[in-house]
Amino acid sequence: MPHDALNLAGFNEDEAGNIYENRRRFLKLFPGDWTLTGCWQTHSADVRIIHSEREAQQKPGVLGDAEYCDALVSNTPNILLTVKTADCVPVLLGDSKSGAFAAVHAGWRGTSASIARRAIDQFRSEYGARAEDLRAAIGPAANLCCYEVGSEVIERFKERFPGSDSLFTPTRAGHARIDLQKANRDQLVAAGVSPDCIHVAPLCTMDRTDLFFSYRREKKVHGRVGRLMSVIGRYGTPRGSEPVKTQT
Repeated sequence: MPHDALNLAGFNEDEAGNIYENRRRFLKLFPGDWTLTGCWQTHSADVRIIHSEREAQQKPGVLGDAEYCDALVSNTPNILLTVKTADCVPVLLGDSKSGAFAAVHAGWRGTSASIARRAIDQFRSEYGARAEDLRAAIGPAANLCCYEVGSEVIERFKERFPGSDSLFTPTRAGHARIDLQKANRDQLVAAGVSPDCIHVAPLCTMDRTDLFFSYRREKKVHGRVGRLMSVIGRYGTPRGSEPVKTQT
């Protein structure tokens, strides 16, 4: 990867010291004291609930993340849920009424398994949140202009999502370019999220390698690829400044 890239994850692709220093610099962008918490992403449809700041802490002696899943949901203040990407779709969800929020990693496998919708199901069951109260952000990802897939992906989407033809632009026999941002947006709308509350960054990581990491574009060029990090959290009472009880 370029030597001056702000790589925030991928301990098998970069020195741990570089990643931790980059994360320290990244956290300085946010006022207050925050704890980053993520997961070891496996392209699954598994969702994990973070119930407390203790659960958000990194395990001693472990590089990176020890829990395996592809979506995190919480309502704990002062933690930042993270999703790491280098072409896959990052989806962030927030509910101002319940205070719950989520970070979702949606590659083609996760998207085909409706992982964003599964995260919304956890909002409902854990916090009583309603889909119509959610606001969503869909970040930069490999997009329709560049991301070509084969028959395995095309057939899976057509089997699971009626009307998914609109996601594909045919390129050659058995291949097409796919719009995963639209696929995730469609799933959010189907789950009950208002279209007006879904914000999509119209940027392709494969096309804009001057701004973003792209596994498909850069792995063969640099041999190593960094990771972007999308985060979401909520403010709470700053640590060390809890109200002091007084008596007169």
